[in-house]
Amino acid sequence: MSGSAEILLSRPTVGAVPAGTWRTERPVVDQSKCTRCGICWLYCPDGVIEITEQGAVIDYEYCKGCGICAAECPVKAIRMVREV
Repeated sequence: MSGSAEILLSRPTVGAVPAGTWRTERPVVDQSKCTRCGICWLYCPDGVIEITEQGAVIDYEYCKGCGICAAECPVKAIRMVREV
């Protein structure tokens, strides 16, 4: 089998509804622990995580606070904190 396969993933936030005020917790990234592996980006059902040179960046306007990113992070760089 020659060549390589390209996987295209859509960005669910395009046309998505903002989170509003009902979110009770939000993910916070400890950039000193983040290895930029992209696992959080891959598992985020709302597609609100971007991997940058500094680490994972979360778009809180669309983040629903589900916590999947924190649960899947292999180095525990993401923790869920209560909204104030």
